[in-house]
Amino acid sequence: MEKKKILIIDDEEGFTDLVKTTLEESGRYEVRAENQGERGHDSARMFHPDLILLDLVMPRMEGSAVAEQIKTDEGLKDIPIVFLTAAVTIEETQAQHGLIGGHPFLAKPVKLKELVACIEEALHYPG
Repeated sequence: MEKKKILIIDDEEGFTDLVKTTLEESGRYEVRAENQGERGHDSARMFHPDLILLDLVMPRMEGSAVAEQIKTDEGLKDIPIVFLTAAVTIEETQAQHGLIGGHPFLAKPVKLKELVACIEEALHYPG
């Protein structure tokens, strides 16, 4: 089976390292991390991932602005985005049915099992 490509755009290097290592150890994913929001669009264009995990709150460029750049790029617009944020609680996530602007989102800190389930759902993997 071909590995799915995941791009993590998040300014917390420790978080991206942990998620990258965990996902790659499953043998199902090839993962790249970008720790500067303003470079997220370029990283997506170079890597062309199957899915993007995108932090909402980052210095210099918010995740929503990165998502807008990606969604207006003809070559990237169909790539699913899952937002990650510490700005909302798990209860708020549930109240919003897990969506922000039509995109799924997860509240940080996120459990890795929950993150993997969300990724697989977004990629339409069988359960």
